[in-house]
Amino acid sequence: MSVRSRNLFLVPYTLWIVLFVAAPIALIAYRSLFDVEGALTLDNYARFFTPVYLRMTLSSFWYALLITLFSLLVAYPAAWALTRAKHKQLWLLLIILPTWINLLLKVYAFLGIFGTYGSVNQLLELVGIGTQQILFTDFSFVFVSVYIFIPFMILPIFNALEELNPSLVFAARDLGASAWTTFAKVVFPLTIDGVKAGCQAVFIPALSLFMITRLVAGNRVITLGTAIEQHFLVTQDWGMGSTIAVFLILVMVAIMFAAGQRKGVIR
Repeated sequence: MSVRSRNLFLVPYTLWIVLFVAAPIALIAYRSLFDVEGALTLDNYARFFTPVYLRMTLSSFWYALLITLFSLLVAYPAAWALTRAKHKQLWLLLIILPTWINLLLKVYAFLGIFGTYGSVNQLLELVGIGTQQILFTDFSFVFVSVYIFIPFMILPIFNALEELNPSLVFAARDLGASAWTTFAKVVFPLTIDGVKAGCQAVFIPALSLFMITRLVAGNRVITLGTAIEQHFLVTQDWGMGSTIAVFLILVMVAIMFAAGQRKGVIR
């Protein structure tokens, strides 16, 4: 295939990137330079560094970190077990299937499950604990978020474990390494790229959650995603909403760059 032919095949991809990635980002950056009255200003960026938005930023990072951490703690053992399962392709399909269901439907399902008369509270009544307030709490927000994001953590870790040469594990055990030492010194470092990819796939979208915060957490959890939604749909302050979006884009680019730096080595 000639260079000219390859360049022709790149045209649709380039157009897609320009129209649906570069142009929207440029539009958001441009809109962030205007206040609610439509006047050109940098006040939006100054407002972002006020205590209100800084607390919101810290809250967003904290919850995104919790969601990523819990997803990793569940996903790594699950991926490990999946690589050793008899019908791994079937189990993979069952893990992927929930991602085909609309996000809003899954959130509404949890509203019924965690509700006052939901199945969880019915179980608590059965064992004598009594009805508990599960919805509109930090627990419900983190739990539902982890459930939604966990397939995106499992898949890259599973792929990394599948590519791991088992002879390296056998060699470590033959040389006297314990199971934990083998995992810490051989398995985990060699699958760190999968862990990075999974953490990146969870942490970045978790930073900008807004639907789950509204429906499951009852707006008790305030994140930057919630603020963007409020500014665009309620206060109509598109400039401030765009400013927050610009900050999130910069953070996401920084995370992607940091995750791309390979640091996993065996010592």
